[in-house]
Amino acid sequence: MDVSLWVWALFIVGVLAVLLVDLLVFHRRAHGVGLREAGLWTAIWLALAIGFAGVVWAWQGTEAATEYLTGYVIERSLSIDNIFVLAVIFAYFGVPRQYRHRALLWGVVGALVLRAGFIAGGAVVLDRFAWAAYVLGAFLIATGLRLAARDIEARPDRNLVLRALRRVVPMTRRYHGQRFFLRRERRLLATPMLAVIVAVATTDVAFAADSVPAIFAVTENTFLVFAANSFSVLGMLALYFLLEEMIGRFRYLRPALATILVFVGAKMTLGDVYHVPVAVSLAVILAILATATAGSLLTDGRSAGSSHAPPSSGPTIRKPIVTEPIGR
Repeated sequence: MDVSLWVWALFIVGVLAVLLVDLLVFHRRAHGVGLREAGLWTAIWLALAIGFAGVVWAWQGTEAATEYLTGYVIERSLSIDNIFVLAVIFAYFGVPRQYRHRALLWGVVGALVLRAGFIAGGAVVLDRFAWAAYVLGAFLIATGLRLAARDIEARPDRNLVLRALRRVVPMTRRYHGQRFFLRRERRLLATPMLAVIVAVATTDVAFAADSVPAIFAVTENTFLVFAANSFSVLGMLALYFLLEEMIGRFRYLRPALATILVFVGAKMTLGDVYHVPVAVSLAVILAILATATAGSLLTDGRSAGSSHAPPSSGPTIRKPIVTEPIGR
């Protein structure tokens, strides 16, 4: 499916327009995002993502729409890992609750730009080197097995881009509203908000190393890959606030994500031996997520009903001990 440049431009302009409405209308004034607001925006982003599947169906047919939906489900499920990492980043930098949406929004914009480059590079590699599919498939299987074997760990202090930024850019120790820069004694200083955005955007690239190859197992159409990534990453704007207090209850989330990675890796590796239909892939992934969610909720309900039951054992996040924002 060849997509003309005007379609790419129209899609990107549409995404930017929605972000501007979110930024300038609904979140112009800093405030903490409550559960009701987060739920509403999660529903809006989900509706936009599913609605776009209808556009693809009318434009390119059922197969393309199914490829997009499968890719979106893969990206959305794997992006849940990012919620844990975002929680660590916000704790590490001591981001006040009322500023987190602004930091997350601009971090997401940066992540989309970086992912676009990642997707373009992946498309070129797969197009020029047929053996790359086997390498990526093996990588996904190894990543899934590693995810199943150990806890999720996020270390913003080891982020090379962030460390370089703090060495080059003078930075205040405290936040100044939602500002990224300020002038003090004729010097232009960055605030910790800039560091947070850099941390969010660059950390997302590490997760894209898993999720982008996974969606290439479903479709090699770069437009569908980018569209699925865009709606998935944008959905994190609201999903973070919706799940930050609930995520620990989903104790079977990590095994489910590991299983999905192994499945799509095997699908990519064995593609020449047996081609798994896209509709089957979508059904398998949805079944894995539904089983994990139902099992987690049932187990959590039983634990809540027993005073001697151990607490929920969701994925562990090792938080660095930091008591104030990092800066100069």
